[in-house]
Amino acid sequence: MVKESGCYMRTEKKAVCFKITSILLSLMIAAGIIFQGGVSFVLAAAGSVYPEHEAYGAGIGAMPGRVVWFHDKDSVNWDGSGYWWNTANYDENAIQNMVDQSIAGLAGKEDVKAGWDALFLANNSKRGKETSYTEGEKIAIKANINGSGVFDNDSSGETNMSYTNPVLLKCLLASLVNKAGVSPEDITVYDVSRIFPRYMVELCTGGELNGVHFVGREEGVADTDAPINWSYTFSGAVNYLPTCVTQAEYLINLANLKGHSYGITLCAKNHFGSFINGNAMRPPEGANLHQWLTKNEMGIYSPFVDLMGNYQIGTKTVLYLLDALICAPSEGASITKANSTWQQAPFNGDYTSSIFLSQDPVAIDSVGADFLMNEPTVTENNSSLRGNPNVENYLHEAGLVKGAPSGNIYYDGNEGRLSNLGVHEHWNNVQEKKYGRNLGREEGIELVPLTSEQGTEDAREKQKILVAYFSCTNTTGTLAKYAAEASGADLYEITPKIPYTEEDLAYYTGGRADQEQNDPDARPEISGSVKNMEEYDTIVLGYAGGIIGLN
Repeated sequence: MVKESGCYMRTEKKAVCFKITSILLSLMIAAGIIFQGGVSFVLAAAGSVYPEHEAYGAGIGAMPGRVVWFHDKDSVNWDGSGYWWNTANYDENAIQNMVDQSIAGLAGKEDVKAGWDALFLANNSKRGKETSYTEGEKIAIKANINGSGVFDNDSSGETNMSYTNPVLLKCLLASLVNKAGVSPEDITVYDVSRIFPRYMVELCTGGELNGVHFVGREEGVADTDAPINWSYTFSGAVNYLPTCVTQAEYLINLANLKGHSYGITLCAKNHFGSFINGNAMRPPEGANLHQWLTKNEMGIYSPFVDLMGNYQIGTKTVLYLLDALICAPSEGASITKANSTWQQAPFNGDYTSSIFLSQDPVAIDSVGADFLMNEPTVTENNSSLRGNPNVENYLHEAGLVKGAPSGNIYYDGNEGRLSNLGVHEHWNNVQEKKYGRNLGREEGIELVPLTSEQGTEDAREKQKILVAYFSCTNTTGTLAKYAAEASGADLYEITPKIPYTEEDLAYYTGGRADQEQNDPDARPEISGSVKNMEEYDTIVLGYAGGIIGLN
C-alpha cells in the first residue's frame, strides 16, 4: 500500500486490473461527471451507432458550423404532475436569458442586439445584400405544433403530446421585439398543419407582443404561385407554401429535439408543416412524403434536403432553434417525467433544460441526432431509433448535396442547383461532445456549450483538476496521461520512496507485494508531494482496484 497525507492505495495486483481501472479513470475524467456534487460512478456509453466519417460539406453562418447549446437546469421545474406545458413549470427569466445569451454567442458577440444584427447580416450576405434587418421586413417563425389538433380542431392544447414550448416561444418573440427591433405586427408564427392552443396565442400576443400573428391549419392561405418543386419525381398532391412564408423576408425554424416513430424529428422535418395541399389534417401524407421515411435506407433521395435548400424556406432562414427544454421520445408519446429525464451528462437523471441554436441547418440536426441516438431514455422508449443509423440518411444527402450518395441532383425549387447546405459530422464521444472545429480542425461543427453561470466558458475550463495516479508497470500511467490531456488536468505520478522491483511484484511468491497486499496496516512511504494542493478544485486518484474523485 502507499501513503501520502492520509491517503492510502493498494499496489497493483494484476495487469488486467490496472487496465480496467485505467480505462474507467480516463472515461470518467473525460465525461466530466465524477466531479459533480461529490463522487459519482455513472458512465455514459463511449460508442455511437453512427459510423465515424470526416466532415461532409462546409459550415455556414456568421460563425460557420457553430451550434450553441445552452443548458440551465433551473429553467424547468416540472414535478411530473399535470401538463408538461403549464407555464408555471418554467422560469421565464431563465429562459429569456438562455435565448438572449445564445443569440450573442452564436454570432460571437458580447450582447444580444449585436448578435441579432450579425445573424441578419450573415443571412443577407448569402443573398447578395450587405445589410442587417431593416424596419418593416416580415419574419415568419415555423413552430412545431404537431401534438395540438392532431385528430380534430381542439384548440385547448390539453394534451401531453409534444409541441413548441409556449414560454420559449414567448421569449424568442420578446428578443426579436426588444433586442432586434422587429415590430410585433411584422412577425407571424405558423404551422399550417395543426391548431395553435388558445392559451399559447394569448400568452404570446399580450403586452409588448400585441400584434404578433398566428397562422394555423384554419388560417393558412396557399400561395398558388409558389408550389414546392421536388428534385425527384414521385406521385403525390401539389404542395403550396403559405402566403405568410412567401411574403416574409426571413424565417426562423423553431423545431423540437425529440424522437419520432420514423427515428428523429428535428429542423428539417419541421417543414412538413410548411405546406398546404388537399389533405388539411395530414399534408405530408397528401404529398406522399412518408414513403421516403419508411424505406429506412442509406443512399436514397430525401425530401428533407429539398425543404432545407428551398429558396423560399432554407435561403430565408436566419436562425435554426431546437427546443430541448423537455424532450419527448417520440412525436406520439405522452410526455412523462420518466420518459423525458435523460441519463447522459450533464443531465444525469434530470430534464434536458436546453436550447440549441445555429445558422447551419445541417450542423444543428447533426448535433441533435447525436444527442438523441446516445440517450438511453430516448432509445429505450423508441424502437425506431434504437440501433438504427439509417435515420441520418438525409444528413449525408445534405452534407454531400453537391454529389449526393443517392446520385440525385438537388435543386432549390427555383431551378438553382444546390452545392452546399452546411456541414455534417458526429461528435468524438458522448462524454466530451466535441466536433471538428472543437478539436482544432479547419472544417466541421463547433459545439459551444453555455450555462447561466459560465457565459461562453465550459464549466470544466473553470475547474482546476489534478489526476494523481500510482502505477508500477505504466499500464495505468499511460491511460491516466491520456485522461489528463482529455480533461485539461494536471498530472502527478505517485511514486514509492523505495521503488518496486520485478521480484517485489512477483505475486504469489511471498514477496513484498504479497506481504503489503495482505497486511491491512502496511503503509509504504511516498517520495515527494504535490505542490499547492489547495489550488485544485478536484483531485482524481487512480490506482488498481478503484477510482476516487474528491471535490
